[in-house]
Amino acid sequence: MTFRLTAALCLAALAGPASAQTAPAISADNLNETVRTLASDQFQGRAPGTIGEERTVGYLIGRLQALGLEPGGVDGGWTQPVPLLHTALASPTKLQFERASHHNYQPLVQGTDIYVSTLQPVDIATVAAAPLVFVGYGVSAPERGWDDFKGVDLKGKVAVFLINDPDFSAAAGEPVAGKFGGKTMTYYGRWTYKFEEASRRGAIAALIVHDSDGVGYGWNVVKSGGGENYGLVVPPEKRTSLQLQGWIAHDVADKLFADIGLDLGQLRTAARRADFRPVELRGVTLEATIPVKHEVVQSQNVLAKISGAKRPDEVVMYGAHWDAYGAGKPDAQGRIYRAGANDDALGVAGLFEIARAFKASPVPDRSLVFAFWTAEERGLLGSEAYAQNPIYPVEKTVANLGLDILQTAGKAKDVILVGKGQGSLEDDLARLAAAQGRTVSVESLPERGLFYRADHFSMAKRGVPVLLMMDIAGASDLVVGGKAAGQKWVDDYTGNCYHQACDAWDESWNLDGAVQDIELFRQIGDELAHSPKWPGWKDGSEFKAIRETSAAARK
Repeated sequence: MTFRLTAALCLAALAGPASAQTAPAISADNLNETVRTLASDQFQGRAPGTIGEERTVGYLIGRLQALGLEPGGVDGGWTQPVPLLHTALASPTKLQFERASHHNYQPLVQGTDIYVSTLQPVDIATVAAAPLVFVGYGVSAPERGWDDFKGVDLKGKVAVFLINDPDFSAAAGEPVAGKFGGKTMTYYGRWTYKFEEASRRGAIAALIVHDSDGVGYGWNVVKSGGGENYGLVVPPEKRTSLQLQGWIAHDVADKLFADIGLDLGQLRTAARRADFRPVELRGVTLEATIPVKHEVVQSQNVLAKISGAKRPDEVVMYGAHWDAYGAGKPDAQGRIYRAGANDDALGVAGLFEIARAFKASPVPDRSLVFAFWTAEERGLLGSEAYAQNPIYPVEKTVANLGLDILQTAGKAKDVILVGKGQGSLEDDLARLAAAQGRTVSVESLPERGLFYRADHFSMAKRGVPVLLMMDIAGASDLVVGGKAAGQKWVDDYTGNCYHQACDAWDESWNLDGAVQDIELFRQIGDELAHSPKWPGWKDGSEFKAIRETSAAARK
């Protein structure tokens, strides 16, 4: 009897929580129906602040109510307000470099020589004779013994940056090699970090030298914003110092430096050394006068929850973004709505399925929160607004699990890991994937920094352990066709449909692989929701120290 009891207990432990044994299967039919609805013309591309948002928010709330979830938003409601600043630059009155020694001007063509936007709610963005300072990679990372600024004052100046990390182009044997992530971008390599750092130092403008290899996309993507920008509405004292922020074309930068006797190629090499010091572009200033249209757009996150039975203050959070790009120019088929069927209506559908499974299972010990973010496509703004004003304390948020673009080409023998080496959740991913008969493949282009380009990152910056499912991060090893077929799917989607009108629902979709990934994330959340376990960050992660500051709250 003792033997039989011990064996039964061991089998139960291997099987996982009781809910894992009773949860209904993730339904491909349900996923298809949700995506087909959200990506339909009725929702007009789901752009924030439009009739499409009103219809989307109403639809989300209706679905969540039907699933039996509780409101998880502000003051017992379903939503969290997210006011957005929307700006658009008109044709510049003046945009040029001035060389004092030659008393001449170099006119700059917006979208060709330079691409800028603003997050200032002003009628005119003005930069008056501001000196330019080359700051290398513009990294301040004391934990890595790195400081590109060396105390140089940037107030009222234009900071000129290189993209990516100081060791991105380093050869083996260089002292910087491996100091950051090598070909795996850290947050210090992201353009968002560069602008944030420039603002922290009081710069009036920031320009990043465009490099396709370093940023992961061409100039066509850089200029695709058309001079528009979105940001959160903040009080004046918290606004960025930058009047203008953006990019300078590689060849324009090369010539600008060469004209004053500097070699940008040599400076790139110098910027890979820890003793690099900023270099002033002597005699060169930026002059800009650009009219700005600006408005405040009212948007909303949608949140729902399942309250935990034992530790309801501890929260396991799932996230997906409901927004897409709205209306645009007609494509070859005459479609005007960039409705994001995969990006991220399929993620939204995945959250509905996970919630349905949890509602059909025993009540979890911890609370589950399902967050549907606005304005991800405008810069992760909905999730950032939440992270700045969290409804559930971040120190008691167990994890954030994000779904953002799942493959639609069938079952896979593997799962794609984004952000290898960041946190312990990747170990859970590998263990549970193995139980599915799958292996883990690391993202194939880590230099693109996908880990920093989805909504989970807003929570990571506050120290919350995160995991992202984003299947464009690498070629899945498909059951039918292998890696080659997986790469073809990635290439077809990213090359043709990513952020375009052809990201539309199609009856040819094979969602068996998406079902695998959604079920995997359900299982990870299920384990966390039924245990006292606190996942963490691994040594070397830039987020570990942040989480540790709130360790006392989790004892």
